[in-house]
Amino acid sequence: MEYGIQLYSVRDMTQNDFEGAVRQVAALGYKSVEPAGFFGRTAEQVNALMEETGLRISGTHSPLLDLVNKYEETLAFHKAIKNPCYIVPGYSMKNQAEIDGFVNYVNDLAPKLEKEGITLAFHNHAREFIPNADGSVAMEQIVCRTNLKLEVDTYWAFVGMKNPVSFLERVQDRLIAVHMKDGSPDGHGTPLGRGDAPVAEVYEWVKAHNIPMVVESETCTPDGMTEAKICIEYLKSLEG
Repeated sequence: MEYGIQLYSVRDMTQNDFEGAVRQVAALGYKSVEPAGFFGRTAEQVNALMEETGLRISGTHSPLLDLVNKYEETLAFHKAIKNPCYIVPGYSMKNQAEIDGFVNYVNDLAPKLEKEGITLAFHNHAREFIPNADGSVAMEQIVCRTNLKLEVDTYWAFVGMKNPVSFLERVQDRLIAVHMKDGSPDGHGTPLGRGDAPVAEVYEWVKAHNIPMVVESETCTPDGMTEAKICIEYLKSLEG
């Protein structure tokens, strides 16, 4: 099995030593990375680091408004690093008007990016599953009003709607990856295997459906790299 890692997991290191963090996650056995920012590195520097470590970029967590406000510049960078998937890591959708704005943006941008060889996708948190004060539910409308691909964060799906596997079943044709994550029902993350989320059940479903797995661990306790090590060791323990 091959596992990727969202580099937000080691943000305590990437902000000061991006190259060192990437080298260390490669040494832990991760095969791909999902950057959440490049800290001023050029596309040439990013490509050289990927070649050096043998890693590949599976996608990025990048702001939707970068595409809205500076499309050509943003597109050029992501094409230069051969990014296959531009993943929006979150967006304010706390009422129907905000949901409408998001839907309009992604329905315009997704086909443009597809023509350039880049998939536009969305990464959820718990809040998209929970009805807003006006009764609108963001995730329901994302599923029904867009063709957006999804990177389901299975821990936040657990917090928001309790049964992440049922949601994976529903949207399996839209999945580009899943975030493997653990934590408590009240929204406090932990390394994999140390929380209450149904990680083993999720793992079996994802493995059976051949969906790429990307680790994300959020608390940096005692530090991000230690959590990254715990997570990949736990996943390997599930391989059977």
